[in-house]
Amino acid sequence: MASADLSEELECPVCLAIYTDPVSLRCGHNFCRVCIDRVLDSQEGSAGYSCPECREKYKERPGLHRNIALRNIAERFLTTQPDQEEAGVHCTYCIHSPVPAVMSCLQCDASMCDNHLRVHSKAPEHVLCAPTTSPETRKCSVHKKILEYYCTEDASCVCVSCRLDGEHRGHQVETLQEASEKKKKKLRNDLQTLMAETEEAEKRVQSLEERRRKAQEKADGETERVTALFRDLRRRLEELEKRVLSDIMRQAEKTSQSYDDIIRQLEIKKEELSWKMRHIEELCNMTDPLTVLQESDTGDLCDTEDRHDKQLHDGGDLDVAGISHTLHTGLADIMSGVTGGISVQPADILLDVTTAGNRLQISDDRKTASWSHIEQNRPETPERFQSPQVLSSRSFSSGRHYWEVDVGGSHRCRVGMCYPSMARRGDQSLIGDNNKSWGLCKDLANRYSVIHDNEVIRLPDGIPSDRVRICLDYEAGQISFYALCDPIRHLHTFTATFTEPLHAGLYVWRGCIKICGGSQGV
Repeated sequence: MASADLSEELECPVCLAIYTDPVSLRCGHNFCRVCIDRVLDSQEGSAGYSCPECREKYKERPGLHRNIALRNIAERFLTTQPDQEEAGVHCTYCIHSPVPAVMSCLQCDASMCDNHLRVHSKAPEHVLCAPTTSPETRKCSVHKKILEYYCTEDASCVCVSCRLDGEHRGHQVETLQEASEKKKKKLRNDLQTLMAETEEAEKRVQSLEERRRKAQEKADGETERVTALFRDLRRRLEELEKRVLSDIMRQAEKTSQSYDDIIRQLEIKKEELSWKMRHIEELCNMTDPLTVLQESDTGDLCDTEDRHDKQLHDGGDLDVAGISHTLHTGLADIMSGVTGGISVQPADILLDVTTAGNRLQISDDRKTASWSHIEQNRPETPERFQSPQVLSSRSFSSGRHYWEVDVGGSHRCRVGMCYPSMARRGDQSLIGDNNKSWGLCKDLANRYSVIHDNEVIRLPDGIPSDRVRICLDYEAGQISFYALCDPIRHLHTFTATFTEPLHAGLYVWRGCIKICGGSQGV
């Protein structure tokens, strides 16, 4: 009951609905801003204006004052009345009970139920639309007429007065329907473009998520492998520690026993010497010469010293050399196992002279490629490059490997990995200028970049090393480049799905490139 009473107090006297943006006249009565504007508009040209509630007269159009407190009360009341909110737009003419409207008339600024719609004027100026609570948005704010046209020059909706007499006179206009269809067509095209971009973004997201998943799986695998490796290292080190400490303890016990035996023998010797000393003293104190001469000699007093020294030499000290041998042998065995778990011994990269261009000199050890002014006059074969370029004799079709080069002696060069099917002549025969090779480039200004399929990525300036490491992870499809400064600096990683074995490759113009390290499988 209290809710119903409050609802009556919050109803606009014009539309009989809960206040929307309530405003007050000087007389104190409140109305929806749209409602009172419509009433005052209808009173224009008459003798004056009046309040629809109390009929108080105004010579001029009265000012409207926003009633913020009433607005807040009305909004709070509406939030507690979900059923009324769901009712939507009501018929303007059903004042005794709210009846849902089926259409709104922009000419009348009114909404109608089925019954009132049947008796509504059918004149052309009475434009009907879907039920709305804000018909003023469909009218010209200047002429208060229905918006019927779209000015293409100003991109705005206009009424007939704007078109004929207003600021849009002479402008190119279209009917709202025509303009709407054109905009819909453009929006559909935009929608198709956005859908294509969304689909492409989704594919990229899926690709990145897949790569992230693979990277995480690889990291998890490496973590598990390294954890197991260190667990095995700790176990083997603990076993070696126990073995070496046991050996030390055993030797210490043996040495201690040797010293105990010698000390016991020396204690006995001391007692014998004490007895002999007393006996000698007694002889020295005798006055009878015959007794002194007839007494037997005391014997050799130092006959046990050499024997004791020999005992100390043979077993009286720790065998440090033996302990060190056990320790170092055990550590070597462990490191041999670690090497087997992580890498193999370096296998040198050797340059294949049969692929070397005739402007390249290859050193006797096949580790240095130097540019030459003089043609080398090697026979022309399908394997030989036309440019000053050369491949390694060894290829890689599995595993993880790296090799290192010193590019400091070259003016301009490229180093990287290539398929053996890479072209040997033509514009796409250089490392990186095709989809069968991946390279690191150094130019005349000592700037670096990476290149694949003729797409160049410039690297930041200031690489503080002429020594470069090229790493291959065949199964992961990765070729990485590093500058061997301190600390090692990662330059770039290419990712691909390898379909052929890979060879190391060098291109050099002016100067030389030297292979510094071997290839290590990991």
